[in-house]
Amino acid sequence: MKMKNFFGHLKTVCKHKYWVGKYCFKVGLYKQGITHDLSKFSPIEFWEGVKYWQGTRSPIDACKEENGMSLAWQHHKGRNRHHYEYFVDNLDNGGTAIQMPFINAIELIADYLGAGRAYMGKNFSYQAEYEWWLNKKKKPLLMHPQTKKFVDLVLYNLTQKKESLILNKNALKRLYKKAEREVKSCQSSN
Repeated sequence: MKMKNFFGHLKTVCKHKYWVGKYCFKVGLYKQGITHDLSKFSPIEFWEGVKYWQGTRSPIDACKEENGMSLAWQHHKGRNRHHYEYFVDNLDNGGTAIQMPFINAIELIADYLGAGRAYMGKNFSYQAEYEWWLNKKKKPLLMHPQTKKFVDLVLYNLTQKKESLILNKNALKRLYKKAEREVKSCQSSN
């Protein structure tokens, strides 16, 4: 193990936790802001992160590319309710996406924004984050349609320079309900 990787990964995780905490605190999710991603300090997650650390993207992605899977990811997604993958059931029959509860969906947004800040650094912008999301959505995601719509609405609205109007609990509740209405409307018209 290179010391550079050790300290680089530690710094990246701490930077990510800082930004997620900042976003969570902004919307009143103090517990989530403090406890976010503590499992990243467990041996199974931390040491894989050190081994595959690059500083510009998730070491989990690099590990998956090399090995076809990541034990750190299996550990992480099973312990952290802010990942939509936590809310997938019925895998023997192809998987069923379950709608994320509001609090977890907010932390998902904070997680995406915090990762963007940690990996993009000075190049971070809400527009770049939204473009990352649009690219991610092109792949098949086993994410509940309401969760997907909620992420769409929040990230799009952030690109419109409305951070203070969007990143508060009441505005996020309205967007969560709007996503719910839009998905129900689409389902009833089909």
